[in-house]
Amino acid sequence: MNIRIILADDHTILRNGIRSLLEKEEGIEVVGEAEDGREAVEMARKLQPDIVLMDISMPHLNGVEAARHITSTIPTCKVIALSMYSGKKFVMEMLRAGASGFLVKDCIQEEFITAIRTVAEKKVYLSPSIADIVATESIRQAVPSATAGSAILTPRERETIQLITEGWTSKQIAAKLRVSVKTVDTYRQNVMEKLGIHSIAELTKYAVREGLTSLDE
Repeated sequence: MNIRIILADDHTILRNGIRSLLEKEEGIEVVGEAEDGREAVEMARKLQPDIVLMDISMPHLNGVEAARHITSTIPTCKVIALSMYSGKKFVMEMLRAGASGFLVKDCIQEEFITAIRTVAEKKVYLSPSIADIVATESIRQAVPSATAGSAILTPRERETIQLITEGWTSKQIAAKLRVSVKTVDTYRQNVMEKLGIHSIAELTKYAVREGLTSLDE
């Protein structure tokens, strides 16, 4: 039986490259491609793949939140994180979200195949540089909890932060999340009160620092 894969990355060239690589491998099938985190979640629910290769930095819903949605609602689907960055915050947040693997985007091609086959066997795969980070962090804290800022926010509040910092209006966010404008305004107010933030500029800085969004989107 083939290992069924969804590619989630907002860069078409990268998706095409990975698809081309995977299509040469026996027993691996790319069943879908998503351009943002929200599309990845919806596609995973519809197609029920074995693995989602998930970029961390994506518009509308970042890879961490998308991974959290997928792993909590589709237990049979595994997530492998893809990132240009190997900083401790990105790695640990993705693993806490339920990812079973983490690949740095400049890894050699063969590593993609190794990671997929490893995770398909219900094991964890980490790029060598990532493994050192995880080992060090595990020794320091033993299964650490989320950072204080992220821990006190609900998933909806984190989603709202990302959309606000991407320039979406309350009306647009309400339509995207299928809630009322009043509810979106409540999310914004709650976030600012919890974090002690008083402006969109401060909120944007927080979102970038916490990996909820990035300035290069």
